[in-house]
Amino acid sequence: MQVSLGARCRTGVCTLCDVAVSPDDLHEWISFDDPGEQRTWVFDATFLRSNYRCIYGEGCQGVLDGPAPELAQGCCSYGAHFVDDDDVAHVVKAFVRVRPDQMQFHAKARRGGFLRPGEPGDDGSPTTVTRIVDDACIFLNRPGFAGGVGCALHIAALEAGERPLDWKPNVCWQVPLRLEHSTDENGHVTSRLREWKRRDWGEGGTDFHWWCTESADAYVGAEPVYLTSRDEIIELVGRDIYETLVEQLERPGWVPLPHPAVRTRAAATAGG
Repeated sequence: MQVSLGARCRTGVCTLCDVAVSPDDLHEWISFDDPGEQRTWVFDATFLRSNYRCIYGEGCQGVLDGPAPELAQGCCSYGAHFVDDDDVAHVVKAFVRVRPDQMQFHAKARRGGFLRPGEPGDDGSPTTVTRIVDDACIFLNRPGFAGGVGCALHIAALEAGERPLDWKPNVCWQVPLRLEHSTDENGHVTSRLREWKRRDWGEGGTDFHWWCTESADAYVGAEPVYLTSRDEIIELVGRDIYETLVEQLERPGWVPLPHPAVRTRAAATAGG
């Protein structure tokens, strides 16, 4: 009889060789209660202390079912899903400020709009998404466009001297961060800020050839995520909570657990 060691040795103690092993996706977390409300904050310290950075245009393979760095679509292949009416209104207001020289499909957006109905939500409620043009989001400028490749909203915000997160759909400036909330039977809320994983894209995420937070290629930043994504984290959790988080992430003597993608790369290098 053949026995698969991989299935038996992923977590805990291997039942065949009695050797302790670690999970493949091992993370450390920091949690503390909110001083102002019935809420506990939980943070993915492993990801926030990692040197992940977006590598759009620098090796990003995109989220299609095969590698496609030459398309420069990043995670914009399927358009943006808006979270609510305020999110939609926010982008409508930003679009008014985008110039034709900053957006490749500006004329199409003016003529036919840039919004479309999406698939109904889990509860059957209507959803709104950005329009798809030539197999990607209408706001995505393609390689060769004189105004620059990438998100037109992002480009326009930077040229206006403003933050891209103040112009873009919520999902676009939050990724690769994900904030989740759950409420227990007593009304106490638990809010978790973690890395955005493949599963967070729904069933389609399993078809991605590549996802950035899983790839060691993306862990090349000069600073940790909690510093490079400071504005985004503050927008999600508030300044006071962010400052408490930073105190814990920077506490003396703590050696953070490396991100799984980095550990995998190190193991492969050592084994090679």
